[in-house]
Amino acid sequence: MIPIRDHNPSGGVPVVTYFLLASNILIFIFMQSMSLSSQEEFIYTYSLIPNEIINGIGLFTLVSSMFLHGSIGHIIGNMLFLNIFGDNLESTLGHIKYLLFYLVAGLVASFAQIMTDPSSQIPNLGASGAIAGLMGGYLLLYPKHKIDILLPIGLAYRTATVPAYTMLFYWIIAQIFSGVGQFAIESTGGVAYFAHIGGFLAGLILIWLLRGVGLTRSSSAEIF
Repeated sequence: MIPIRDHNPSGGVPVVTYFLLASNILIFIFMQSMSLSSQEEFIYTYSLIPNEIINGIGLFTLVSSMFLHGSIGHIIGNMLFLNIFGDNLESTLGHIKYLLFYLVAGLVASFAQIMTDPSSQIPNLGASGAIAGLMGGYLLLYPKHKIDILLPIGLAYRTATVPAYTMLFYWIIAQIFSGVGQFAIESTGGVAYFAHIGGFLAGLILIWLLRGVGLTRSSSAEIF
């Protein structure tokens, strides 16, 4: 189930979302201009390595790792989700709160992944934990707004329009089952499912907390 657009226009220009999109894309292009050996060095320098964080090394990678992506498919998927779910959160929260929301969700996501295997030396990179936070926030703010999705039917895909809660519940349940299943095999890299779960839960909790401290609600927001 792949989201391709929402039917929830945002108010104003989502400048922070555009900044995040541009930053991620430009860093990815910069990485692709390097030699393979330089790319590997860059990834190991700026990606989050759980064992190093636990030992207080390279704490800046808690943020820098959110702006790195390992492949064209990785960045396209993340930027698609960011573009769909980010602008509405930015419209509702305002630019500064939205940026802080994004970064805090990303940090929580990173720690959730670290705690699953604190001795891991595998680099963790990608914006998906922070974006999962946006998805959690979107679920609380816009549960009934329509999302266009691609559904796999055999070897083909068809489009469908569903309420946001349908797509987002399906997504988080898939992350939970995949994350639990990952414990059954030795991890040698792959998808950081617990970062997704941690980011999503952070998004839910942050929106719930912000309701009581001046959350700016757009006319189309409907909080659970």
